[in-house]
Order: sequence, then structure tokens, then C-alpha cells
Amino acid sequence: MIRDGFKYFPAPSKVNLFLRIIGQRQDGYHSLQTVFHMLDFSDSIGFRLTPQKIIRRVSQHQWTETEDLALRAARLLAKHGSIKQGVELDIVKRIPFGGGLGGGSSDAATVLLVMNKLWDINLTKSELQNLAVLLGADVPFFVFGRSAFAEGIGEQLSPIEVRAAWYLVIHPDCFVSTQTVFSHPELTRNSKPIKIADFSLCEGQNDLQKTVCRLYPEVLSALEWLGQFGTATMSGSGSSVFCSFAELEQANSVMAQIPPKWLGFVARGLDRHPLIDWIGD
Repeated sequence: MIRDGFKYFPAPSKVNLFLRIIGQRQDGYHSLQTVFHMLDFSDSIGFRLTPQKIIRRVSQHQWTETEDLALRAARLLAKHGSIKQGVELDIVKRIPFGGGLGGGSSDAATVLLVMNKLWDINLTKSELQNLAVLLGADVPFFVFGRSAFAEGIGEQLSPIEVRAAWYLVIHPDCFVSTQTVFSHPELTRNSKPIKIADFSLCEGQNDLQKTVCRLYPEVLSALEWLGQFGTATMSGSGSSVFCSFAELEQANSVMAQIPPKWLGFVARGLDRHPLIDWIGD
């Protein structure tokens, strides 16, 4: 549903082409290495400026406004400039909730990018990335706006080229608790760091996958089914799994065979955020 008076902007999903946990920090966060790659399957965020300096959400969702990263992003950004208008947000969801595809993080990044321009706050890309870290580990990547090799907790980003591909993504009917997975005593936390040039050797590895599959059998089932057609990997902390294909026809052919109990979609990989040309690189 498109609301009158709102202007809509995309918030793309992502997959992790690999994910290695290389240690745990004193603050409780885990040090990791991963490659983030965006997909052209997106949420849409609608914006309507208002005379009152009020920031609010007009759409209804299963998570509260307190938990909403997009709202938190707008309120955080408002503290870094003298805003003259408020904004209403309409968050149109397509990216499965809790699937490891970065939907909430991407929504927040799109709000930072768009409102930085609409409010004339004019923070630099680097300054926006620093704000993004305060919202979540994946948010800086979407502000960065390019396929990236990520380190630290995911905020240390280096651009990387990823081969063109189509991705079939399956979202099993379950929600994976990221906190439960990262706190599990059997989680692998000592993978050896790699260099950017070696990332292709690790494609398909996800150190969280073994633990998730033990705790959530439906994810294991989806991985085993999709693994018939190629290298099936879990994205992020799950529960979505994906497989890459060189041709759209291949991906669509497998998509047509997905058991009806699961959701699925086919998307093209993106090396650049769709808003880069609008906001500037």
C-alpha cells in the first residue's frame, strides 16, 4: 500500500557470502570476518515531512516503536542537526523478519541516508557510518553502500568485487534468536583470520550454521533441500538460506520446486546500493 503524500525509497536485503567468528571481545561482541553482498529484493521506506518536529511511524508492525531501528535512526540523526521539520515513516516490509537478510538494518540505513539529505544535516558518509554503529552491526554496511569485506563486529569495511550471480533465498517458517546463537557454548569462536584476497576460498562457510541447525531443525531441512542444487549457505545468523546461480533461468527453475511450507524469492546481486546515485558516493 502506497500512501498519498509519501515518497518511497528502497532498503535492499543482503546475504553473507561467508561468515567466520575469529574471537570474542571483552564487551561481549564477537570479532568476525564476512563478505556482505546486497540483493535487489527490498523493503520500501516512505517519508513525509511534517511541520511539527515529531518523528513517528504510521505503519503497523509486529515489533514495537521502541524496537524499530528505522525510528531510532531518524531520532538519532535528528540530534546531530537543527531540524526544522518532523517526519512520518511508512515501512513497507518485503524482507522476511528475522531471516538474517538485514531488513531492519537496511531500513535504518535508508532512513539515515535519506533524512540526512531531506533535513539538510549534511553529515559525511563516514560520519553516518559512525552513527550507524550505534544502531547495529549490519547498519554501517548499508550506509557504506557497496559489496564489502567486513571485520571487527562488521563495521570495518573494505570494498570488494563479487562475481555477478542470481540468488535463490529460502526462508523457513521459523525465527532464529541471534542472541541465543551467539551465546551458545558450542559456537565456533576461533576461526583463523583470512585476507581479503582469500575470501573466495571460504565462500559457503558460516560458523553460526552448525549451531543454528542443531537448535532449529527447519533450517537444517532447508539447507539439505537446497543443497541438491548447489552450495547452500545460511545468511548471517539465519534463518534464511541461499544458493547462487549463474543464470536467472536456473534460479527460477529451482524456485518453482520449493516446498509450499517455505517462502522463497529470486534476486540479483547488487554491488552498489540503489540510493548511491541519488545521495552521492
